[in-house]
Amino acid sequence: MSEFLDILTHGRRLKAATKDLTVSQLHDVAEKLAKVITDREHEEAAELQAQAAKLAKIEELRRAMAAADITEADLFGSNVPAAAKVKTKRAPKPAKFAIVDSNGQRVTWTGQGRMPKVLAQAIATGKELNDFEI
Repeated sequence: MSEFLDILTHGRRLKAATKDLTVSQLHDVAEKLAKVITDREHEEAAELQAQAAKLAKIEELRRAMAAADITEADLFGSNVPAAAKVKTKRAPKPAKFAIVDSNGQRVTWTGQGRMPKVLAQAIATGKELNDFEI
């Protein structure tokens, strides 16, 4: 589909792709494209109108709630809507294991995910994972 869009949106590519069409075929294509454009304009206008009506209704409800001295907590109790909850990013886990590689750099591992190669090689030589705990 992206190749089709590339051809449609690029003047020279469009000209090359339509060079085998007759003028009447090009007019037919232009009429069909014009119809697609007007249909899309009507759809977008309807969506904008629906969204404006929804926002107006929301504002009307907010004013009615304010006039009646009603809060969200009164409506939902302790069940605050999901949109009002703030998502927090969790803190990264601290490293549990550490080893110094052949370059002298300290490599750490939290115990989750793929084990660093240096640590895996050390365990393969017979050392225990507990030897590398921090």
